[in-house]
Amino acid sequence: MASYIIFFIFLVITVFWLILTNPAHKSAALLTNGGPLILLVVGVLLTVFRRGAIGVPMMILGFTWWKRTRATRPATYAGGRKSTVRSAGLEMELDHDTGEMDGRVLAGRMEGARLSSLNEDEVLSLYRELYSDTDSAALLVSFLDRYHPGWQDRVDPDSFRGQAGTSGFDGMTRGEACEILGVEPDASQQEILQAWRRLIKRVHPDSGGSAFLTAKINAAKAVLLGQ
Repeated sequence: MASYIIFFIFLVITVFWLILTNPAHKSAALLTNGGPLILLVVGVLLTVFRRGAIGVPMMILGFTWWKRTRATRPATYAGGRKSTVRSAGLEMELDHDTGEMDGRVLAGRMEGARLSSLNEDEVLSLYRELYSDTDSAALLVSFLDRYHPGWQDRVDPDSFRGQAGTSGFDGMTRGEACEILGVEPDASQQEILQAWRRLIKRVHPDSGGSAFLTAKINAAKAVLLGQ
């Protein structure tokens, strides 16, 4: 019994030493994560040595603390997620981690081609082909603005009918909204907001992004949160 008491005293001293020698935020995390474990271990030892009147309540307290800590812990981001935005003529993907954008042509002469495999002249030719579809044209403008900056200065303005507009998003389904934000259908409100924040940083016009994609992402968030 004496050896376990010595071990317990050593454990308490070690924990206090770590708390005192680490920055405040690390000490708080250590106490939050290690506190429940210490209570559980000490409770088990006391119960084994016939001190259950103290040990069992300590185990219950440690288990309750652990459950509460786990429930309030922020959702972690696993990485590797992609958002998908579709129109009649294009399927555009945005990587959450890198902000890289690429797309696949769904209709027309270049059907099946990846945008990343096309040169600027070919992308502009595709734009001319798809300009009547406002969503497809707007997605393509997002790609041109990101990977071919200044493209508008290198083309004949008469060959385009102005900047592509954006259609309404009233018909967006939950499935489409999940694809746009790159979340699962059963995603929590916290996960939805985290995905929305990541994407907005990538595509907001103030960061050189796209007003159309920003509007799509905002609409997807509104659909999933019932706003």
